[in-house]
Amino acid sequence: MAESVVIGAGATGVATARQLADSGKQVRLITRSGSGPDHPGIERIALDAGRTDELAEALAGATTVFNAAMTAYHTWPETMPPLFASVLAATERAGADYVMLGNHYGYQQTTGPVTERTPMAPHTRKGRVRAELWRQARNAHDEGRLRATEVRAGQYLGPGAVSAFTLLVAPRVRDGELALVHGNPDAAHSFSYTEDVAAALVAVGGGDERAWGRAWHAPVITTTLRRAATGLAELHGAPEPRLEPLTERDMALLSFTDPLWREFAEMGYMSERPFLVDDSDIRDAFGLKPSTLREALSA
Repeated sequence: MAESVVIGAGATGVATARQLADSGKQVRLITRSGSGPDHPGIERIALDAGRTDELAEALAGATTVFNAAMTAYHTWPETMPPLFASVLAATERAGADYVMLGNHYGYQQTTGPVTERTPMAPHTRKGRVRAELWRQARNAHDEGRLRATEVRAGQYLGPGAVSAFTLLVAPRVRDGELALVHGNPDAAHSFSYTEDVAAALVAVGGGDERAWGRAWHAPVITTTLRRAATGLAELHGAPEPRLEPLTERDMALLSFTDPLWREFAEMGYMSERPFLVDDSDIRDAFGLKPSTLREALSA
């Protein structure tokens, strides 16, 4: 019987399942395809998490459910709410605790560092989706239907991570080619390393009463895109990175190849100027701290 269930086998979901299994827990990893790491402590299940009844059966006996599911980025407004509603309902039926992976999109724009107490007043479509997903989970917690918490992460670094840095910058920098970047490469930004985010999910899902009924920021690595690119180049023996901002024409051309790129413009405010995240709450409560930039890039 699995103690912990992880839904979603993206980079963070896989890291979470592996960290749980390495700690001795029996883990069930649920994805549509049944993908995931080959680990003696991880049972891989092929299941559409949108099928609530079937999912509830798969969650039976679990103490904690980690929702790291993700739909196609450009479909969030249509696909994320029903998927997360299904996971929430199935977790409630199973009588398990609910740990949700979120991000920083739901906050109102601010010139200072974002904290967990920054108002959830988003001005973007995807921000409104994220805010609503957490509102529903928080309501379920407040009504006593289950215990819920959320870990919020930023732009990802790490193996298998999908972000503007990993898609646009890293491959070009490693090959010594010109990299087109989204936003200002010299603006300070708080990045999230997938292993650090997984550690945060595991920590808040560990049973500490302080974890529940609120959101937590995963530890962040605050740097600039240029420094991250330079560090990656040094690790690979590549020349100093050449970075140029994407133009509107560049974005339009990219959007013909994948609708993902059309969506980046909406979140441009997070990359065009400094976007800083305060992670002191999780540091103080759980003793977590971020990996170094070099560690994240080396992975």
